[in-house]
Amino acid sequence: MVRLAVLLILAASLAACDAFSTLTDGWQFAKAVETDLEAATGAKPEVGFNWRNGRLETVTVTFPRINETKPLPVLAEAVRHAVTARFKQTPDNIVLAFSLGKSGSSKMARLADID
Repeated sequence: MVRLAVLLILAASLAACDAFSTLTDGWQFAKAVETDLEAATGAKPEVGFNWRNGRLETVTVTFPRINETKPLPVLAEAVRHAVTARFKQTPDNIVLAFSLGKSGSSKMARLADID
């Protein structure tokens, strides 16, 4: 009985270490992606990630505003390259997002009024 308890404690400890290392490594990878994309675009994004059972499922890259200096396909390729270069696994999905700020942004409202 004591032997079983020791084995269970050891197994739980090893599982916790793996989860902790995944979290810390993922955080370092996300910071590296943020740094790479800030150098490439001039805007620092926020990078989040989701690992499940040792597999990288999703990486989300959110920029603080829409990048008007680069076409979307060019920006998407820069994000894809940074994510796959820095994370040790290719994620199942990469989500690229932009914050629109306060609702009723004047520049976007003027463009809508022109059409």
